[in-house]
Amino acid sequence: MLLKTLIGATIVAASVTSAAAADISGAGATFPYPIYAKWADMYKKETGNGLNYQSIGSGGGIKQIKAKTVTFGASDMPLKPADLKEVGLVQFPTVVGGDVPVVNLDGVKAGELVLDGPTLAQIFLGAITKWDDPAIAKLNSGVKLPSTPIVVVHRSDGSGTTFIFTDYLSKVSPDWKSKVGASTAVEWPVGLGSKGNEGVANNVTQTKGAIGYVEYAYALQNKMTSVDMMNADGKKVAPDSASFQAAAGNADWAKSDSYYVILTNQPGAASWPIAGATFILMYKQPVDAAAASEALKFFNWAYANGAKAAEELNYVPLPAPVVAQIQKTWATEMKTADGKPVLMAK
Repeated sequence: MLLKTLIGATIVAASVTSAAAADISGAGATFPYPIYAKWADMYKKETGNGLNYQSIGSGGGIKQIKAKTVTFGASDMPLKPADLKEVGLVQFPTVVGGDVPVVNLDGVKAGELVLDGPTLAQIFLGAITKWDDPAIAKLNSGVKLPSTPIVVVHRSDGSGTTFIFTDYLSKVSPDWKSKVGASTAVEWPVGLGSKGNEGVANNVTQTKGAIGYVEYAYALQNKMTSVDMMNADGKKVAPDSASFQAAAGNADWAKSDSYYVILTNQPGAASWPIAGATFILMYKQPVDAAAASEALKFFNWAYANGAKAAEELNYVPLPAPVVAQIQKTWATEMKTADGKPVLMAK
C-alpha cells in the first residue's frame, strides 16, 4: 500500500489470543512509520505479539507519553536531558534516516535538481517564487527549469521531521534562524499545510510546481522526485543510506547525555545534510511495567533482527556498541516500583 494513503495511519498487529497481555501501544513520529510497520509485521509473525502504533507526528507522541495514554512515545526531535528528568522519561534512538526535499516538476527526474541550504531556505521563506529563479538556475546549469510558480508544502502538525528540516535551515540561513527558527511546529511564512509525512507526500504528488520535505522512505515508496543537496563540505550528495550513514558517523552517542544528538549539517564530503535519528520516549518507572517490558522486548528484537529491513527502506541501523549502550540504559535506569529491571517485568 502506498504510504500516501496512510494519513493518520495506525499499525495494528495484534494477537487474538494474547492481546490483553502482549499488545504494545505507541504513538508519535511519522518519520519512522515505514520501518515500525515492517518490524511490527515481522514481530507478529515471529512471536504472535502485536504493536498498535499511531502515526500522528512527534508533537502528538510527546503529548501522549506525557499524558500516559501510550506505553511509548516516538519523536524525531530528541528531548533535552533536563526536560526528560523533569517528567521522569528516558529516551533512546532506534534508527537514523534523512529528510529529503521532493518536487513535482514536469520533465525533472529524481537526482536531476540540486539545491543548497541557503536557496532552500529562501524558497521556504517565500523569497524565491519561480522555478527559473537565477539562484536555482545557477545551481542547475544543465537542467531546463520551467517558469512555474513554486508551491511550498509543509507539515501542519507537530512534527519531528519538521524539527530536523527547520534545524538544518536555521544552521545554513541566518534569515531563517531569525525569522522562523527550529521546532516541531513553526510559523510558516508561506505554503500549504499537510498532516504527516503521508499528507505532504500526497499534496506534493498532486500539485504541479510543488516542493515539500518528507522522510526518504516516503519519497521512495511514492516514487517521488527527490532533490540532491550541496552539503557542509560543498559537495553534491544524493539522499540514500550511504549518505545518511556518513552523517551518522559523526554521532558521539557514548558521550551524549540521554542520547541527545542532532545530525543536521554534519561535516564530511559524503554526508547528507538533513539527516536525523528517531527516538523512543518511555517512563523510567512506568505505570504498567508489564506493558513497558513488552515494548522493550519489541525494540530489543528489532535491534537484533530488524537491521536488514531497515536498510531496505534506506534507514541506517544503529551500530552494535550503541545498542549495547541502550540496553545498559534500560537495565540501570528503567525500574519497576519495587526496583526490578522493567525488561524483566511480567
